[in-house]
Amino acid sequence: MTNDATCLFFALALGAAITAPLPAHAEVKTIVLVHGAFADGSGWKPVADILQRDGYSVLVVQQPETSFAADLAATKRVLDKAGRHVLVGHSYGGMIITELGMHPDVKSLVYISAFQPDVGESVEALSAKMPAANKSIGSVGDGFLAIDPDAFPSDFASDVPEPVARFMAISQVPVSKEAFAAKITVAAWKQKPSYAVVSTQDRMINPDLERFMSKRAQSQTIELVGSHAIFLSHPREVAALIKKAATEAK
Repeated sequence: MTNDATCLFFALALGAAITAPLPAHAEVKTIVLVHGAFADGSGWKPVADILQRDGYSVLVVQQPETSFAADLAATKRVLDKAGRHVLVGHSYGGMIITELGMHPDVKSLVYISAFQPDVGESVEALSAKMPAANKSIGSVGDGFLAIDPDAFPSDFASDVPEPVARFMAISQVPVSKEAFAAKITVAAWKQKPSYAVVSTQDRMINPDLERFMSKRAQSQTIELVGSHAIFLSHPREVAALIKKAATEAK
């Protein structure tokens, strides 16, 4: 082969390498985290730290919890800029990721101690099927709900260090009653791969309800001994399931 021919060969080969599409099963490297009711996105920090250490880009949604529509809009603004990603929701965040999970850049869904509704279901309706152990949610006026701060550590975060749980109690974000009454119009888990964590000591969502929903969705499911704040008490295990979803994403 002449020098000119050799140069042409390598130029063509390099061009092919640059323009070649990603492999069909290329691992997703961006994770979008959606918090649940009575909390904000800062609770994801232990999980986010692990994911970032392991080479993932992490985006945390800070939805306002003022209405379901407002929460969807805040989440969609993040999804539209995230590129290919795994979409993760905790608790009420499961309602949001179910409704928005058909976004073309969402490659899989991960439910962390979360609601996994079907079309026409709401937080209220699902909770009525299998009531949770807590009795501490009450009205704080103007159509909003909150957890009694004195009961918050035992009901929401019993396996989290007490100073952290106490701060979560006084910094909790009230959620609108309308958000809990809103009915899902799209069940993305019917078409996207899904994964789930069941918290066996959850007092905010009945663990049997979590099992029912994850089984119905045919999610790859793990059970962890812990509270509703499982993302704080078991961040390594939660992050490992998210990474599994990213690795297996198509």
